[in-house]
Amino acid sequence: MTVVTTERLVIRDWTDTPADLERIYAIYSRPEVMRWLGGGAGRLTDPAEAAERLNSWRERYAPYAGRYGIWAVEVRDGGPVVGSVLVKPLPGGDGVTFTEDIEVGWHLHPDSWGHGYATEAARAVLHRAFAAGDSRVYAVVAPGNEASMAVCRRLGMTHLGRRTDWYGGTEVETFALDAPPRA
Repeated sequence: MTVVTTERLVIRDWTDTPADLERIYAIYSRPEVMRWLGGGAGRLTDPAEAAERLNSWRERYAPYAGRYGIWAVEVRDGGPVVGSVLVKPLPGGDGVTFTEDIEVGWHLHPDSWGHGYATEAARAVLHRAFAAGDSRVYAVVAPGNEASMAVCRRLGMTHLGRRTDWYGGTEVETFALDAPPRA
């Protein structure tokens, strides 16, 4: 199912097709991607784990009926999925229980870095989140991840400094964007 489209991108549900599962593995098995996601914890090491990862995403976000989730980002004119974009409740201090704070994030394959896809996809899902009633959305970035911090700045997010409110107390660079005033 298509979640939202942009000029260049289609943001849609991940599927269990071989192409999507191969791309999930290709993204989430790469050390250069996973080093920024929990310090590499959860890196896939076997292609069969891609289906497990997809199923865990589906189960985790099913209660939100499509409002929140992790979605595939696909270039409209063809080619493989470039990565994932997400809007979801942030896990709190215990690392498990969701808070009321909402996160936007992106995980792209290195072959898709540097094309503006993360900014374009994040901007689209932020617009969608604000239209659905979210008033503030956070981006949490591993310290040192300058590329993701640059995406946050391009999105117009405000840097709030380092915080330990979420993900079991992990220290993250925190950015926030408030919903635009309603007309």
